[in-house]
Amino acid sequence: MSGAAEAAAAPQGRTATGPAAGPWLLGVRHHGPGSARAVLAALRAARPAAVLIEGPPEGDALLPLAADPHMRPPVALLAHAVDDPGRASFWPMAAFSPEWVAIRWALDHDVPVRFVDLPAAHSLALKEPVEGPERAEEAEEEEEVTPVVDPIRVLAETAGYDDPERWWEDVVEHRSPSGETDGGATPSEGAPGDALAPFDALAEAMGALREAYGDGGQPRGAVREAYMRIQLRTARKEFGDGVAVVCGAWHVPALAARTTLAADRALLKGLPKVKTDLTWVPWTHRRLARRSGYGAGIDSPGWYGHLFEAADRPIERWMTKVAGLLRGEDRFVSTAHVIEAVRLAETLAALRGRPLAGLGETTDAVRAVMCEGSDVPLGLVRDRLIVGESLGEVPDTAPAVPLQRDLTRSQRTLRLKPEASERELDLDLRKETDAARSRLLHRLRLLDVGWGDPVAGRGSTGTFRESWRLRWEPELHVRVAEAGVWGTTVLTAATAKAASQAVAATALADVTALAEHCLLAELPDALPVVMKALADRAALDSDVGHLADALPALARSLRYGDVRSTDTAALAEVAAGLAERICVGLPPACTGLDPDGAEALRGQVEAVHGAIGLLDTGAEPGTGLRGRWDAVLHKLAARDAVAGIIRGRATRLLLDEGRLAEDEAARLMGLALSPGTPPADAAAWIEGFVGGASGGGMLLVHDERLLGLVDAWLTGVPANQFTDVLPLLRRTFSAYEPGVRRTLGELVRRGPVPEGARRDDATPATGGFGPGLDPARADAVEPVLRLLLGRPPEPVEAAV
Repeated sequence: MSGAAEAAAAPQGRTATGPAAGPWLLGVRHHGPGSARAVLAALRAARPAAVLIEGPPEGDALLPLAADPHMRPPVALLAHAVDDPGRASFWPMAAFSPEWVAIRWALDHDVPVRFVDLPAAHSLALKEPVEGPERAEEAEEEEEVTPVVDPIRVLAETAGYDDPERWWEDVVEHRSPSGETDGGATPSEGAPGDALAPFDALAEAMGALREAYGDGGQPRGAVREAYMRIQLRTARKEFGDGVAVVCGAWHVPALAARTTLAADRALLKGLPKVKTDLTWVPWTHRRLARRSGYGAGIDSPGWYGHLFEAADRPIERWMTKVAGLLRGEDRFVSTAHVIEAVRLAETLAALRGRPLAGLGETTDAVRAVMCEGSDVPLGLVRDRLIVGESLGEVPDTAPAVPLQRDLTRSQRTLRLKPEASERELDLDLRKETDAARSRLLHRLRLLDVGWGDPVAGRGSTGTFRESWRLRWEPELHVRVAEAGVWGTTVLTAATAKAASQAVAATALADVTALAEHCLLAELPDALPVVMKALADRAALDSDVGHLADALPALARSLRYGDVRSTDTAALAEVAAGLAERICVGLPPACTGLDPDGAEALRGQVEAVHGAIGLLDTGAEPGTGLRGRWDAVLHKLAARDAVAGIIRGRATRLLLDEGRLAEDEAARLMGLALSPGTPPADAAAWIEGFVGGASGGGMLLVHDERLLGLVDAWLTGVPANQFTDVLPLLRRTFSAYEPGVRRTLGELVRRGPVPEGARRDDATPATGGFGPGLDPARADAVEPVLRLLLGRPPEPVEAAV
């Protein structure tokens, strides 16, 4: 073999100790504070001429930003395909990630630092495209090459541990580079042999595992490792053997293997390639957690961050953090609690044979001492501290798509800072800043950037109030990159996408929902296109169900005109036309329905009823659109061919609106519950009349005549048919409040009030109304009503 061939086939690196043992292969566990401290100690001792990091080489130009004072981890490298931004990968790094520590050390010491993993251009091209709303969720971080059998678990079991996380903490995270247990001591200068010894042991263990399990069944792993070996050869030619490589411990045996350059290049031949863009984006501790779905995730990012940052006495400092959190939640936690929790954690560690109290011991101590044995406050500790809510920061100089820059400017102008923790935001649209915030959030929703979700407002039902639940997730950067194809600003992108969706939409309900979004987001340039599409779809669609689905969104949109100063005249014309067509076509559509179809149409009838109330608020009873709708409800309530659930609902809507006398409602109920009506149809009528969240239970409580009709019908249902109607009745009455159900039960048990008897003569403790008025009891309520209404008390006449 020639000298060149021997050099090509020579091992790529060694982890043997000694100052001349380079290149140094520093195998690590991603996001491990013990690994990070060990890497820092090894770099300080070895003083390499160059540092190579596992990561995409296209990110080399972004590495200097890691030294920017405005860069605060956790952060991630984001790579996405230029022509398909949804095809993306993340490379997350926290302050306690060994890769981040190595990058910062190299930049601080003016040592060249490079990424040496497979280029993102290839890895993204090898990814299968993901479609649908989960696109960005699944196109997540670059997957880690993990063997079929977890190497950490195998090593833990070999050492006699049943928990791989506990073994890793004991062996790595709680030990200093010198091998002594110190729980977070800052690495000091020392001999290279001492600093590199942990990496020798880990490399030997991983070599044994790879001999047993091969490449772990990951075909892309061999390709990545071939590329890393080529990059290591290139670095050795440029810098000599003084090169340090920071990579996943699983890769170390492959990088040190005897291979030829030709063999490695053959593995890379013919790889697909796409054009990519890379940038830094903020990340969160929550997204580093394994439960988030991250392949290289850890169980406790917040705890690991604390171990890395705590220079000394980590357990005492941790218990102090926990006490501060619980005190902030109004729980009584004293200094004595902290001292006792520390002692208990240390005692548990000794009893369990651990070198230092770990997360398990501290959690058990917190539960017993500070949480009084309850897991409820402990859940808060897990969420806020053990996992953590840290959100990183990236400097403005980092590359970004124009849409992201415009969004960042808007967030700063409107004082809407992205936060990893969930929070609620109440807006008053009469204020310009709040109105602008609302427009931004609605525009982002239209662009599928789900930073905020609308929630039911507290304390007001007016159109000038909005409530949002905000939470910024790292994958939203991918959504922003995807939305960048529509425009360079949030306004232009939302306008372009709305216009495009209006042209492509085929369902009338989709266009009406889009019109509502355009009004909420204030997109005046998109609204004419949407309105034209709406008019066209409405003219062609004759399905009453489609019209009924479309009308509520239009009615809601008209309400926004006043507070948002939007011209909604064209929208009002379309809405009025839809309402007229619904009034004509609804009665025939309510006949011949199966139970599922009747249930669906019942919901549409309710929605149309509410919409017409918004469209015709100024009309006199019995006139205009409202009068025509009342006539439709009367038809539905009286027509036997209409499904029972719809007849019952129409009767209830008329009764609530005062368009139907109580005697007439009782007559219709009596007909529906007559012996000639099949029990299933009667039960459906009852569900329509008193079911759901319509307050039907209180109606029966206060009108014992209706309750008597239901009771008489129910007791007359034949036994062989009772089991058929029981599920429907159970669904109807189970929706009532417990107090309402209890009162109804008492009324039924008491039976009807005798004719002419006063209600309190029967059972005064039972709710409901009797046939007459009790003046004495009514007079007793009057002072309370006057107090609630702010009226002065009635003067008392002086006694003669």
